[in-house]
Amino acid sequence: MTVPTLSLSTESARDSAADILILASLQTDDGTRLLADVTLGEDLITSVAAQLPLLNVTGARDEVVRLVAAVGTPRSIAIVGLGRQLSTDTLRHAAGSAVRQLTGAASVAFAVPLNDAAQVEAVLEGAALGGYSYTAYRHSSLADAKLPAHSVVVHSTTPAASAVDRALASAEAIRLVKDLVNMPPLDLYPASLADLAALAARDLPLDVTVWDEHQLAADGFGGIVGVGAGSTRPPRLVKLSYAPTGAAKHLALVGKGITFDTGGLSLKPPASMVGMKYDMTGAATVLAVVVAAARLQLPVRITAWMCIAENMPSGSAIRPNDVLRMRGGRTVEVLNTDAEGRLVLADGLVAAAEEHPDAIVDVATLTGAQVVALGNRYFGAMGDDALVQRVLAASAAVGEAAWPMPFPDELRATLNSDVADIANAKIGSTAGGMLLAGVFLREFIGTDAAGQTIPWAHLDIAGPAQHDGAGWGFTAAGPTGVSVRALLRLAEDFSRP
Repeated sequence: MTVPTLSLSTESARDSAADILILASLQTDDGTRLLADVTLGEDLITSVAAQLPLLNVTGARDEVVRLVAAVGTPRSIAIVGLGRQLSTDTLRHAAGSAVRQLTGAASVAFAVPLNDAAQVEAVLEGAALGGYSYTAYRHSSLADAKLPAHSVVVHSTTPAASAVDRALASAEAIRLVKDLVNMPPLDLYPASLADLAALAARDLPLDVTVWDEHQLAADGFGGIVGVGAGSTRPPRLVKLSYAPTGAAKHLALVGKGITFDTGGLSLKPPASMVGMKYDMTGAATVLAVVVAAARLQLPVRITAWMCIAENMPSGSAIRPNDVLRMRGGRTVEVLNTDAEGRLVLADGLVAAAEEHPDAIVDVATLTGAQVVALGNRYFGAMGDDALVQRVLAASAAVGEAAWPMPFPDELRATLNSDVADIANAKIGSTAGGMLLAGVFLREFIGTDAAGQTIPWAHLDIAGPAQHDGAGWGFTAAGPTGVSVRALLRLAEDFSRP
């Protein structure tokens, strides 16, 4: 709902008016080393350094220790641990961890020596990400809530002209995803998500097209229509187009937008249904990326496709053994109505391919098998080898964890149908569930103007899209916005000649 304001200051950190001044500590073979901006003055730095052993400061990641400044003007000082390495990744992690943990203070300032613009941007971005809070549905508990700081200042004389704008664009993109995912499904449904997407695109160079249920049926989007058939709140498809003058490359992004997933007639057990409001994270992700790219004026054409439906059981819901005719004509026998994400994505992939982009990337909280295979911090990437490697490189550049997964050809036979072109699942089989979903989606990747298969990557973010338990770095409990920053970096990569 909010991210803090960000600013850079070349003034002495000693004169900071912030409620908390944040320094850093590093683990070394010789013990804990304090990292503090020299403008604090030797007396204040010496005073703080002397307290490190007394307070058992180790420099470990996510360690935050507060102390009262004995010398100088800052009201309070906090020391955040970097671990054993000083890098852009550890600085981003530490800045986010500090802001996330130091709740109740209105303002914080960082006084850490930064060597280049990338490090300055990392601190700003981490702090902004760690400062997110969501209070829209709090009432009686709001007054007692201790929120992160709403103002962040980074003291540095290192030239970093665009650092604030870039950090804010990234943080606002993550905020948009988190705000949408946090909304209760009572209020976030296909039509309202489409409206909110249009609102996010307002005042930006983005063209927005929305298909309602009648237009979807008329244009052959059988997957989206079929999945949404059981709900009183009909489905939508949203296309957001960013086409700056002179853009040489075109990147298409397709996102799964199941605003609530009961499993349909293949009903989930009650415990598994809790949290299924998160199943529209992929659609929120592609929206956030194209909005951020427009704000940053990246010289690359991006088209985002939000495939939105609510998967509900009712007398009008699709049944196991129903056959859906997808965009483009391919038929799918539905054997499991809880394997609905791949159905809406299939329509989106076909539509995206019709514009012959240079590459297509889809994003989805698609399978529980992804969590089993990769846990809760890594997302899986599969598809065209060269494009997957570009996704992995972009992820590594921004400190996101991704892992390449294979596409076993032998799995295709398990999706054979007796009556249709392909089935959407193999009932009773638990082998390679994440890979099987990818093999299904591969069937819907089209060709470019020359007849060559369009490069495509599939990102399954089911595990890391939501974080449960204690926070780490800039990540608190709840939606994480995972893959947004990686895809934004990928878009920047595509924007280069």
